[in-house]
This record gives sequence, C-alpha cells and structure tokens, in this order.
Amino acid sequence: MIVENTQTQMRKGILEYCILSIISRGEIYASDIINELKKARLLVVEGTLYPLLTRLKNNGLLSYNWQESTSGPPRKYYVLSPSGLEVLNRLDKTWEELAYAVSISLEGRNTGTSTEQSNSTSN
Repeated sequence: MIVENTQTQMRKGILEYCILSIISRGEIYASDIINELKKARLLVVEGTLYPLLTRLKNNGLLSYNWQESTSGPPRKYYVLSPSGLEVLNRLDKTWEELAYAVSISLEGRNTGTSTEQSNSTSN
C-alpha cells in the first residue's frame, strides 16, 4: 500500500541522520544505539543497524575501538570521525530546512477530512 511504503521511506531517510546524531554524543555500543532509537520510537533491528554502521565506517564517517567487557567478549564502540561530524553538521542544516518546509506545508491544513469532503460540505 502507498501509505506504508511512504512511511518506510520516510523512516529510512532519517535513520542515518539519527544514528549519526546518537553517536555524536560519544563512544557508544551498537545495542545502546538500538536502545536510543527505541526510545525515539524508531524501531531498528541488529540486521538493519550493523550493515548501516559498516557502510558509515567504510565511508569514513565512523571509527570504532574494541573495549574489554566484564560480561563476555570485547565490544566494538563507535565514534564519529571528523568527516562524520562535518556530514552531521550538514545534515543538521538540511533537517532544519526540511522541518521548516513541512511545517509551512502543514499550516492551515484541515486534519481529519479530505479536500473533497471539505469542498462538498461547504457547497
């Protein structure tokens, strides 16, 4: 259905931005990224996150280091690279522009009724 496809595309479009934003706070483990995304109601599974983290790393936006864990094998912690921070700053600007455009587009919108219904009731 068109609605579900559009919703999926919207979520995919902001996922990378949200992940970079979360990582910009400081070193973070992948499961902690997933928890932060869950708090934001942006549900992501490991099968989605790990390939994205690998792509961001391969593009030079992230680096990682291994840290010993008290409860198992060493863990990989991610951090933004200088290039990643630069990209995030550019995405911040883009987000501000998009949020403004959406806000303006929604002004005066009559929610709950379609344009046709509004026109037919006013005639």
